[in-house]
Amino acid sequence: MVEDGGEEEEAEEESGEMPAAAAVPAVQRCNGFLPGKEAEDGERAAAPGGGERAAEAEAEAMLSARSGRVETRLSRRRLAVLAVFSCYSLVNAFQWIQYSILSNVFAGFYGVSFAQIDWLSMVYMVAYVPLILPATWLLDTRGLRLTALLGAGLNGLGAWLKCASLAPHRYPLTLAAQAVCAVAQVFILGLPSRIASVWFGPTEVSTACAVAVLGNQLGTAVGFLLPPVLVPNTPNDIDLMAHNISIMFYGTAMVSTLLFFLTGVVFEEKPKYPPSHSQAVLQTVPPEDYSYKQSIINLFKNIPFVLLLISYGIMTGAFYSVSTLLNQMIVTHYEGEEVNAGRIGLTLVVAGMVGSIICGLWLDYTKTYKQTTLVVYILSFIGLLVFTFTLDLGYLLVVFVTGGVLGFFMTGYLPLGFEFAVEITYPESEGTSSGLLNASAQIFGIVFTLVQGKLTTDYSPRAGNLFLCAWIFVGIVLTALIKSDLRRHNVNSGIMNLDVKAVPVDSPVEPESSTIKIQSAL
Repeated sequence: MVEDGGEEEEAEEESGEMPAAAAVPAVQRCNGFLPGKEAEDGERAAAPGGGERAAEAEAEAMLSARSGRVETRLSRRRLAVLAVFSCYSLVNAFQWIQYSILSNVFAGFYGVSFAQIDWLSMVYMVAYVPLILPATWLLDTRGLRLTALLGAGLNGLGAWLKCASLAPHRYPLTLAAQAVCAVAQVFILGLPSRIASVWFGPTEVSTACAVAVLGNQLGTAVGFLLPPVLVPNTPNDIDLMAHNISIMFYGTAMVSTLLFFLTGVVFEEKPKYPPSHSQAVLQTVPPEDYSYKQSIINLFKNIPFVLLLISYGIMTGAFYSVSTLLNQMIVTHYEGEEVNAGRIGLTLVVAGMVGSIICGLWLDYTKTYKQTTLVVYILSFIGLLVFTFTLDLGYLLVVFVTGGVLGFFMTGYLPLGFEFAVEITYPESEGTSSGLLNASAQIFGIVFTLVQGKLTTDYSPRAGNLFLCAWIFVGIVLTALIKSDLRRHNVNSGIMNLDVKAVPVDSPVEPESSTIKIQSAL
């Protein structure tokens, strides 16, 4: 909607309009909105002319447009929002991996076992599962900006707490600091699809989601490279070790603090104008009429989403397991090659970053969500099989290549899963759907890591990898069963009508009247 003599947003690049259609009876539409005030509004609007006139007036009011048209535009601020988010997501991932890549250094410095150092990484997965529902509730009810500030702020707080743990025997403090960073992660991992949907247009939304996911992956890659350079192992000089660790901790804290302030400056709840017709439709429903509980119920009633929830958890959990146990698998067959094991892990992550961007660009170009997801799933299965049966051939170069191919497809799947979920669950909250996907991945990741680690220790790396292959095959079957109902894309294309039914909050019975139909057309 363009206001009369209104101020233009500083960065308008693209525009479009969305006409409102007259209301007609509509079928049941599952969304998380319970327009409790619509019944009252309908009574006020209902004149002796009939229900149709009242519904037309209500639809016009919802669209808030004098001419009945809503304008869509893109803002340059979206690029700054994406960049800042990607950067503090990078720092959060860096803080996750910085201990495990230096497990021998930190075990010696704090005087603890390797198992206790492993918990500095495991706390990320353990914290995510119980906190994801409160975090998505906060995102849906309090908005994007507050959630982003919490993620960036807790990330900085955890980094500064680590600076206070720069002494032997302060392991409990560094564990507490890492737990704070783990809580920050809960407010970070669910944002890529929300940022992409709220700020980016339909021709770039998948690429934007892939770039947002890329920041986290890049943080893991930097975590493989930078800590060993900053903190060499000096077991005979604890003071020098503490000095080197302090450089890493203080540097991370200062960068995190800067990104927190940038988040406060750059992030806004949403752009002045919606970037797409699907977002314009969602913005017509007042936020106070949204029911988080109803949204969760609707998601679990959505069979395609439930299938995707399980298949995404299997694939991403398998990736977490392979990444965690990669060093153990490599050293079993290539004794003394710890450095190359780290490099293979780096290759896996970097190849996955490339895969994420390519998959995002492909989705924006083709909109073939199910086909692309299924193909990438199958290629990941083949890649893991090849990696499994070439691991013990005695050629590290082959492991580098197969590991890179495996990472390309497994990590490239991450933005595919996020965007496919948003498509088949629209108009439900992107943060809720992606949060549930991440929770599924964490649960499967913990189980797979424990089982694969046991199989690898008691039998061989091949046994553990074949266990994952069996589960990934199950994921392929589940993915093939998903019905590809691209709701968001259809609304943006004008193919599909969005029906918003009035369901008063204080009444479990849906009134037969007060049904509104909003048609989106390009």
